[in-house]
Amino acid sequence: MNANEVIANRACEWLGVRRGRTDVVHPNDHVNMGQSTNDTIHVALHLAAYELIEILLKPAVSALVGALRKKQGEYRDVVKLGRTHLQDAVPIRVGQEIGGWAAALEDRLREVSRVANGLLKVGIGGTAVGTGLNAGPAFPEKVLHRLREWTGYAWELPEDRFAFMQNTDAVAALSGALRGLALTLGKIADDLRLLSSGPRGGLAELRLPAVQPGSSIMPGKVNPVMAEMMNMIVYQVIGCDACVAAATGGAQLELNVMMPVIAWNVLHQIRILGTGCQALRSRCIESMEVDERQCLYWVQRSTALAAALNPAIGYDRAAELAKRAFQEGRTVREVAEASGWVAADDLDRLLDLRRMTDPLE
Repeated sequence: MNANEVIANRACEWLGVRRGRTDVVHPNDHVNMGQSTNDTIHVALHLAAYELIEILLKPAVSALVGALRKKQGEYRDVVKLGRTHLQDAVPIRVGQEIGGWAAALEDRLREVSRVANGLLKVGIGGTAVGTGLNAGPAFPEKVLHRLREWTGYAWELPEDRFAFMQNTDAVAALSGALRGLALTLGKIADDLRLLSSGPRGGLAELRLPAVQPGSSIMPGKVNPVMAEMMNMIVYQVIGCDACVAAATGGAQLELNVMMPVIAWNVLHQIRILGTGCQALRSRCIESMEVDERQCLYWVQRSTALAAALNPAIGYDRAAELAKRAFQEGRTVREVAEASGWVAADDLDRLLDLRRMTDPLE
């Protein structure tokens, strides 16, 4: 209602008459002609969310994926220790691990894009309850024609205008897809924090750029603040999605009156995910380095390398070698050589770290 009044008064200014001349431009009879708050606010939400995804979120996530792909290529041949259950596992290459992050983000972005296309169906002209009372029959298509011209997006009428008026399902679906994107970003942030832990008491396989001093009491401490920033964004998005889901379920009869809180939360999700991805890329990923010596140190000491000996000596003997290596503080290669269970040539082939990361090569 306030927007109608502002537009009416601005129109009066353009026409050269004083503001408030409702006999010249009336906020309801003229500005709001053929419309209702019930359809225009709903349509505005779709427009705002879709455009924000196009101009902010998609470019930001795509650029982050590009930065990860670049790091994937840069460290494609660096072998490191794989970890499952936070325990030593068989080797993996750094490029493979980072490539997994990038591919997961690409999958999530495709899902966000797919779901966002549902926002292109807008029930303008439904007025109060979907019947279109007080809107001319040509009104909806004329509005959509203008919207297509102004935005370049393929807006269209929904299959059922009454369903559009009653529900905010398309926005709820988008919110869920945004939550999925956030969860993947959270996993990546968690990995960045864990792999950069240290520098002496942690894994220390990654070196993240120092963005700010990390402690007011411990000199020289540097914290993974950009990854932590992304984690906090993730938690906020999860909370926003919970609100959107609850408010979506608050629809009654011909209208969901909870659209303001739905709009605030879903637009907030898009903004913080987009700006968060921009910051993570520019202030963390692009300058991130891999400590190749540390990666080699952990993988060479791992008892999980015994898994590569399974085909030659069987699971039980390989398990015995792993147990001995751990108890005696030696490497799997050392105890395997001493056991005499594996020929030297076979041992070189089976414990080739590069081969273990791609046995089909």
